Amino acid sequence: MTRNENARQAVTKDVITMPDWIVKYWLEWIFGILIAALGVLWKHLASKVKAEQKKNEAVEKGVQALLRAQMVNDYNHYSEKGFAPIYARENFENCYTQYKGLGGNGVMRDIHDKFFALPTDKPRTEGQHD
Repeated sequence: MTRNENARQAVTKDVITMPDWIVKYWLEWIFGILIAALGVLWKHLASKVKAEQKKNEAVEKGVQALLRAQMVNDYNHYSEKGFAPIYARENFENCYTQYKGLGGNGVMRDIHDKFFALPTDKPRTEGQHD
């Protein structure tokens, strides 16, 4: 064998063909692709969760505003009548409890106290008998 032939044989021994290379490194490729896919999935899920949190916050604030409006309306209605029956008190207290549970501040506390200061029975007028 000549010197050139020996060199060619040494080079062809070290050269890995494409199918051999794929077989040799298939596990690394699969893990690399899997890690990349998981990263994309994580980013997608994180953006979905953030959007849902924002949406939930808006719903909570909307419900809180509706409860506040209902309580103000109830207070105005029953204070004009001069009394608040038991069923109205129960409803008002339920609204107030849910309002506070949604993070309501102390603004409604004053209206709550005034509402519950109303008598439960209709005030008697002069000339009215049992």
